[in-house]
Amino acid sequence: MKYFPFNNSLFKKNRSEFIKKMHPNSIAVILSNDKITRSHNQYYPFRQNPDFFYLTGIDRDKITLLLYPDSPDPKLHETLFIPCNDNNIALWEGKNLTETDAKNISGIKNVFSQNSFYSHLQNAMSNADHVYLSTIESPDYNNLEYTCSNLQFAHKLKHKYPLHNYLRAAPIIANLRTIKSKEEIKAIKTAIEITSKAIFRLLKFIKPGVKEYEVEAEIIHEYLYNGATGHSFQPIVASGSNALILHYTTNNDICKDGELLLIDTGAEYANYASDISRTIPVNGRFTKRQKEVYNSVLKVLKEAKSMLTTGTTINSYHKEACKIMESELIDLKLINRVDLKKQNPDEPLYKKYFPHGISHFMGLDVHDVGNRFEPLKPGMVLSCEPGIYIPEENIGIRIENNIMVIDKKPVDLTENLPIEADEIEQIMN
Repeated sequence: MKYFPFNNSLFKKNRSEFIKKMHPNSIAVILSNDKITRSHNQYYPFRQNPDFFYLTGIDRDKITLLLYPDSPDPKLHETLFIPCNDNNIALWEGKNLTETDAKNISGIKNVFSQNSFYSHLQNAMSNADHVYLSTIESPDYNNLEYTCSNLQFAHKLKHKYPLHNYLRAAPIIANLRTIKSKEEIKAIKTAIEITSKAIFRLLKFIKPGVKEYEVEAEIIHEYLYNGATGHSFQPIVASGSNALILHYTTNNDICKDGELLLIDTGAEYANYASDISRTIPVNGRFTKRQKEVYNSVLKVLKEAKSMLTTGTTINSYHKEACKIMESELIDLKLINRVDLKKQNPDEPLYKKYFPHGISHFMGLDVHDVGNRFEPLKPGMVLSCEPGIYIPEENIGIRIENNIMVIDKKPVDLTENLPIEADEIEQIMN
């Protein structure tokens, strides 16, 4: 991590809130993510388990967090287990995480060698009644193989200690993670600021003949130059008909005169994500029809983001936003009121031109944890990303801002980034 903007008081508070939700005489064991092998001795870029990061602030692999607040042994109340100092690893990969580093970052006083974990765990399991473990519980995650260190550990522990009461840590941590602290909001705002700089850069760079991957190169240059750790997700740079592919990431086509370029990207700063979409005319000028569609998408965004208020749910808000979208699609002569009255409610007509959801939670993951059926609360951060995709006209437009829920009017964290069609044309020209 290039910069670490957090004081360990944030992670102390996060652990304290988690511990309050634990049953009496419980332990919790949360593991860091492992490095994933790419080939031979090469690894994919490391990405920390967000739950582990939320509770410790540590961005390294092979580390274990043990919480046992009711333990008769104070050393087990909050304990970290880190790899032994290895000079060979230090030679090839850099400085090892020391006990002092781990204590300073996390605020946890008791830090031991990973080699001693199972002896400490044996002591804890001998007294505890309940065990909280963490696994991936996203509804979009359908890989049931042992691809995660936490999942492997859960099976191993239940085999060795079958009579304990095992509980899920994920729902507790997810509930805590949805409400962002001031420190987290500051990190997200920084990620948004860096993303905004990249988009400003692109508005002066894009022209007919530029390749999509050249645009992608401009984005990552701006991210790294401004201290981001990289992309919060693989960027979408989709020109012309490629914009009709919702998650297009090939990014190897040529941006042509008269086409639109849809850019969906976000910088990651201190492990926190941004996620912004803009659709830009490659030659600097929208055609009349392109501008009509663009302004319809923009109208939906403006009205929809105002509905991201406390008490509503994403699901109910999405339904209301889609009513606005239906009205815009009628004005664009893509659907009509007669067919609308006869539509199958399970397959509404707007889905032909707007097939995705309008919002998702944001935070330590770009599509962060959160319940679509529970009321929104102050401190939540969400995307707002309507789009209209018209295959027969070779038009794909998505506009996306990042919104923070507060008690009254939502706050658009992306408000300083140009969004009006005329603004975009003025900057490009």
